[in-house]
Formats: sequence, structure tokens, C-alpha cells
Amino acid sequence: MVLTSCVRDYVNRMLQDISGMKVLILDSQTVSIVSVVYSQSDLLQKEVFLVELIDSISKSNELMSHLKAVYFLRPTSENIQLLRRQLANPRFGEYHLFFSNILKDTQIHILADSDEQEAVQQVQEFYADFVAIDPYHFTLHMPSNYIYMLPAVVDPSTVQRFCDRVVDGLAALFLALKRRPVIRYQRTSDVAKRIAQEASKLMYQQESGLFDFRRTEVAPLLLVLDRRDDPVTPLLNQWTYQAMVHELVGIEDNKVDLKSIGKFPKDQEEVVLSSDQDSFFKTNMYENFGDIGMNIKRLVDEFQQVAKSNQNIQTVEDMAKFVDNYPEYRKMHGNVSKHVTLVTEMSKIVEQRKLMIVSETEQELACNGGQGAAFEALTNLLNNESILDVDRLRLVMLYALRYEKDSPVQLMQLFNKLASQSAKYKPGLVQFLLKQAGVDKRTGDLFGNRDLMNIARNMARGLKGIENVYTQHQPLLFQTMENIVKGRLRDVDYPFVGNHFQQGRPQEVTIFIVGGTTYEESRSVALQNASNTGVRFILGGSSVLNSKRFFKDLEEAQRVARISTSVV
Repeated sequence: MVLTSCVRDYVNRMLQDISGMKVLILDSQTVSIVSVVYSQSDLLQKEVFLVELIDSISKSNELMSHLKAVYFLRPTSENIQLLRRQLANPRFGEYHLFFSNILKDTQIHILADSDEQEAVQQVQEFYADFVAIDPYHFTLHMPSNYIYMLPAVVDPSTVQRFCDRVVDGLAALFLALKRRPVIRYQRTSDVAKRIAQEASKLMYQQESGLFDFRRTEVAPLLLVLDRRDDPVTPLLNQWTYQAMVHELVGIEDNKVDLKSIGKFPKDQEEVVLSSDQDSFFKTNMYENFGDIGMNIKRLVDEFQQVAKSNQNIQTVEDMAKFVDNYPEYRKMHGNVSKHVTLVTEMSKIVEQRKLMIVSETEQELACNGGQGAAFEALTNLLNNESILDVDRLRLVMLYALRYEKDSPVQLMQLFNKLASQSAKYKPGLVQFLLKQAGVDKRTGDLFGNRDLMNIARNMARGLKGIENVYTQHQPLLFQTMENIVKGRLRDVDYPFVGNHFQQGRPQEVTIFIVGGTTYEESRSVALQNASNTGVRFILGGSSVLNSKRFFKDLEEAQRVARISTSVV
């Protein structure tokens, strides 16, 4: 089942059976869950005239007995306490309580004891405890996302909260899909192992009755991976539409805040990029930047044709026709200006930051050997005044990840050069990345140079020639999916949890990346699903990364590791 329609169905069911004027009350996380699948106009159609956050509604005492309150909350102890206080003095005519995950018995008792005035009409669990940003891609928006890089002893309570939230999100996902998966994890990652074991305990022991769905011939697979197995993908500049917007501007809950890059008219300061709500974006989200320009020109031409026919209003009938088509015309106008603005602004950034030159070297480092040439190209770019510090840093990181064992002397030269030329460079950040995600820590064949089959595949790609030098990189996830489809995912590298094994090839696979996914990876999943191999993949992660967020997590982990005396 497609994730976006799955969550949308839950929201529909919450709102459609309650007649009359409603207020929808959310928390800081469910507001993201709802906003990516439901627009404001959708809410108005369901007679929702007010959307409030539970903590802000607690500060008001205004009586609104004409409104029915629909709460959609995560079942956290904070939310239960806020609800308890609100039910003690009800402000609304009716209370309909929906929770995004499993309620504990104690929480149900607290709610029942608080409802002295019998204002609560229903209490239900609707398992939408994840943000479905695309049909096959979800995220959990973890606040302390950096914590996965640190040993549990550094900050046990934050690590526990992190793992609990991931297990909650995965439990809700499989309850929504009505499946109980067989679970595997990346052997080299403690945090992936812990999450896999805790998820298994919940699904097969603590809540086994809830997960007792009709068995499929081959059980679905949940594979828990660690971001550090592929630190290259979040470091690269992107050249396909959705991934590029996130890398250069930033996407949060399918919204793009253009205020961060310049001055725009009020109605264009924030734009929505949703494959569910925007057909042009749906068709072009995985296309190369060069093709997007051509496709937008076609979109503009189509719009001009429509605008021209609308200018030719001569009779009352013409006018009536124009008024009927006006909402569609407005929507088309908004869509055209949105995509033209985005592509224009990104073109400016590419030019200012000289990203064509930077990206070519990045792709060479990620995909091809040739250390001498790479060192020379990198030295030239570090000396180039127009290259930003952040782009210098990512280039040195990519070089270090590829050649950490081959050229320690040259690596040291690059570290020194970076430190002397980049004012913002935090000493030791590249070394910290190597400690976290260096060759000794990784499971997969990241650069395709360990495994004979991968070496042969890379040679074949080199002989065929690359269609586009800027998009030749494929994330490690692509290889992992290929191994799953061909039944080649090694048990020794990705062990099963408990005694639940897989007989035959799974038809449904959920891959969860602790530390976060990228839009380049979600593109890989979408293309893999479109190729009809008989296996359907869903991708999820603790956050959606671009290089900025990846650097931020690295810096925060490095800062905490330095403070802590426990880190060896």
C-alpha cells in the first residue's frame, strides 16, 4: 500500500464521520504527519475551521462549545497530562481522541478518570506515527539525530529515547500495513542491532496479538541499516529535481522556504512540493536538472496558450466559462511561477558556487579510481577563491573516505590546506568522520572495489561511458536492493533477529536507515519499484538529510564526544 494514501485514509476516517464544525488539535509531530497528506482546503472541506497545537490550546480558557474537538496526538506522557488537564475543564462540545500509536492501559485509565463530564465520545488508535513524504518514503524527524553516531554509554537516556521513537515509528508502519516482518540488521552497527531487537520484541512478544495478521507466503522483510555505511551519498551535490531542491534550498514536510535564499512576493515565500498535489512535480521530481529547464519551458508555453484563450472573452458565455475555469487557471499560474522561481534560483546558486566544477570532482571521487588525478583536481579547487568553505570541506571528506588507507601523507596535506583556507572549518571534523564511517567500520562495498562482481560492474560502466557525468553516482542502497532481489544479501553481514527466518525471496521490503535517508536514495527506491522485479521497497529514516544537516549532525556528535570522558 502506498504510504501517503495510507495516512490520508486515517485522517479521512477521523474527520468524515464527525458532522458539524470542528477544531483539529495536533502536537508538534502529528502536525507534520497530517500536513504532508492533507492541504488546508482539504481540511475546510471536512468542516475543520481551526487547527491548533495542544500546548497552545492549554493556555486559553475561551469556551467554544459549538465546536467538536478532534485530537490527533502521539501517545506520549506529556500529551496525556495536557489532555487530562483539558478534560477537567472542557471547552468544546465534544472530544474525539485519536492516537498515532499503541496506548498503554495506564494512559487509558488516566483519560477515563479525567473525563468526569463525559465529554469524550471516542478513543481510537490510528497508526500514522510516521511522516509519509512520498508514496514509498517516510521519515521520523528525530530531533537528536546525531546520537546514533555515539556509543550508548555517552548519553544512555537520549539513546534510549531515540531507539524508542524509531521502534514506535516502525511498529505503527507495520500495523498500518497489517504486516509482521522478519527483521534483519547491519552487523557492524550497535544502534541498528538494538533497534532491530527491540522492534522484534515488541512485535513477537509484548504485542504479538496486535501483530497477528494473516500470514503471507513469504514474510515481509524489515532491514535496519546505519547511515555510516554510506557517508558518501549525503555529502554529494545533487542534480535531479527533488534532491537538488533539498540540497540547495531545503525541503521540510514537502514545503520549501524561499525566504532563506532571497526576497520574494508574499505568496511565493513558501511553496509546496508534493507529488500528490502537483502533477508537474510528480512527473519531473527524479529528472535531471538540464531536462527540467526544457520541461518548464513547455509548462510555460502551455500556460501562455491558456492565458491567451482567457484573454479572448467576448460574450457572457465566455465570461461564465472563464469563471468556471478560474480556480484551475489560478492553480496553473501558481504552479508555473513556483517551478520557474525554483529553477531560476537554483541556477543562480549553481553559478555563484561554481557547482558544476565542484560536482564533477565529487562524482570522480565517489565513482572512479585515479588517486593522483583526484589529488591534483582537489588541490586546484582548494586554491580556487570562488569555492565556498562548505564545498571544500565536502571534497576533502570524499577524498578521505576513498583514500584513507592509500595516501596518509597527501591526506595530511589536504587537512592542513583546509584548516588554513577555511575559516569555518572545525579542526578534526574529517578525522571524526573517518573514525565514525571509515573503511574499517563499513559493511557494504561502498566504492565497489572489494567485491569482484562490483569491480567488474564498474569496469563495464566505465567502458560504456557515462551518460551524465553529474549523476553517475549510485547510492550503496541501490546495490543492497539488488542483492535482496537476487537473494544475495549475506546472513553474516545482515543477521536475522531471533529464530524468524525467511524462506524464499520477500515481496515487500522496508529499509530503515538509522541516521537518515536522502532524496537520492528515495529516487533509487522509486526507480527500483517501477522496474517490476516483483519486490516492492519502502524507505524510511530518522531524518531526511542534505549535506548541511549531515555536517550539523557530525559537528554535534563531535562536540558531545569531546565533552564526554567516556568516549575512548
